[in-house]
Amino acid sequence: MDASDATATCDRILDAVGDAVVGDRELLATVLTGVLARGHVLLEDVPGTGKTLTARAFAGALGLSFSRIQFTPDLLPADITGSNVFDESTGEFRFSPGPVFANVVLADEINRAPPKTQAALLEAMGERQVTVDGETHVLPEPFFVIATQNPVEAEGTFALPEAQRDRFLLKTSLGYPSREGERTLLDRRAARTARAPSVDPVIDGDRIRDLQAVVERVTVDPRLRDYVVDLGRATREDERVAVGVSPRGIQRLFEAARAGAVVAGRDYVVPDDVKGIAPAVFAHRLVLDADARVREVDPADVVRDVVDRVEVPAVADARRSPSDA
Repeated sequence: MDASDATATCDRILDAVGDAVVGDRELLATVLTGVLARGHVLLEDVPGTGKTLTARAFAGALGLSFSRIQFTPDLLPADITGSNVFDESTGEFRFSPGPVFANVVLADEINRAPPKTQAALLEAMGERQVTVDGETHVLPEPFFVIATQNPVEAEGTFALPEAQRDRFLLKTSLGYPSREGERTLLDRRAARTARAPSVDPVIDGDRIRDLQAVVERVTVDPRLRDYVVDLGRATREDERVAVGVSPRGIQRLFEAARAGAVVAGRDYVVPDDVKGIAPAVFAHRLVLDADARVREVDPADVVRDVVDRVEVPAVADARRSPSDA
């Protein structure tokens, strides 16, 4: 698969998801960028904006298995990973996989589970495996977590630890649909006997690796690589930030920019690819100082200020040879 084929496939995937999900195509493209970059996505939004449908629609369009985990305060780690159960027919214990054993896992309202349970998902997200009673079990490939959380309600929730937030490639929000979109939702609700929107596979699940391989071949000019590093380092120098973006976060911006280029129809990265995706990749990784938190400073605004301050390189020849990638 070459870059043009990958872009055409991405367009078909977005068309299919867009037919089911009433939302902005650009935001759906951001979620797809996370999939292509082999990352996990955190959707933060108020209830009723279509977060669950979005995750299910992407799983359907990509031809992947789907599992939904409703996070609650009494959820146990074994409820996610699975556990060893006694088999009376053999007289031995056997492993019974939990709902995390799927290609696309929706972690619904992830911040409602206690830290111990959130940590059970941390190994799965970082290592693509889980360990139960000392035995390691490999998760299906590909494996993506799309997690949701409510930004408004604080009672009964547990803030995601920094290590867990860092496991998400990007964080975005679907937002409210347009007036026309809400009218479409109303029409769907009026058709009480109609089936809920579903998405047929656009590609076979095995071909996800082909799409991801195209991303790995995307060319990034050395000056743009310097720019990515400079953006990450600049977050550490902002007076409102206690802990800036880690080296891992800088690598994730590089990966997301390459995936975004493929979605946009190019086999090379331009500065706008980096600038456009930077808030979604960096903002949730920042730890603001006490004064900024009291003033309720938005981390995304901090990232946008950093993007405005850091000089954008002049890339005269974006189409460098693949050997420079």
